[in-house]
Amino acid sequence: MKEREKDWFDEWFDTHYYHILYKHRNYEEAAMFIDNLVAKYDIPQGANVLDLACGKGRHSIYLNKKGLDVTGVDLSFNNIQHANQFANDSLRFAIHDMRDVYSPDRFDYIFNLFTSFGYFDTKEENLDVIEATVASLKSNGLFILDFLNPYVVVNKLVKCEQKIIDGVEFEIEREYTEDDYIKKSIKINDGGKEYAFYEKVKAIRREDFITYFEKQNLEVLDQYGDYYLTPYDSAVSDRLIFVIRKP
Repeated sequence: MKEREKDWFDEWFDTHYYHILYKHRNYEEAAMFIDNLVAKYDIPQGANVLDLACGKGRHSIYLNKKGLDVTGVDLSFNNIQHANQFANDSLRFAIHDMRDVYSPDRFDYIFNLFTSFGYFDTKEENLDVIEATVASLKSNGLFILDFLNPYVVVNKLVKCEQKIIDGVEFEIEREYTEDDYIKKSIKINDGGKEYAFYEKVKAIRREDFITYFEKQNLEVLDQYGDYYLTPYDSAVSDRLIFVIRKP
């Protein structure tokens, strides 16, 4: 792994506050999405899968329960430490930066789920992720990339929000920046102790993704707008999901 300076996601994703804030994420919806993909693309038992930016491993664990041989990778030490308690002979976890190649020509399928892309400051780094991902796929392997729909998110942006979760106070401010990021500033009060973090995701449009894929000679098989695999519509879709094949 290349030596790089620490960035915002190195710190924020490694805190337990990140997981408290997002504990409401719908596990049943995630399982349904994976079930739909496995059925639609006839993913066979024993297929070799990479869960790229796996967090604490909930999707890796479910993919493994579907009979797949799964490797989950994430940049967060704490996430991987947590996930490793669920490891078995066909489920393993490792610390890894998605901008680097993990294992050349190894995987039949690579999943990058629930907006785990677009964190970086440059287009070149986004391209690095695509290039590294492609390098880890076998020929004819599939890459499933699940991103937010930037048009809907920007149009429906809630600028200010306050939450209390597990006794922790979160004050959240959102903005759409001039350099095309959806940025979230997060102030935390935990029993009088105050912390501040932020996160940002590049509002990458469908056309920009297509350009990324074309540079790697990838074939876009399908584009979906939700976890039911409904066709993508930029005006109304909740998600922007690509299924891409490596030649």
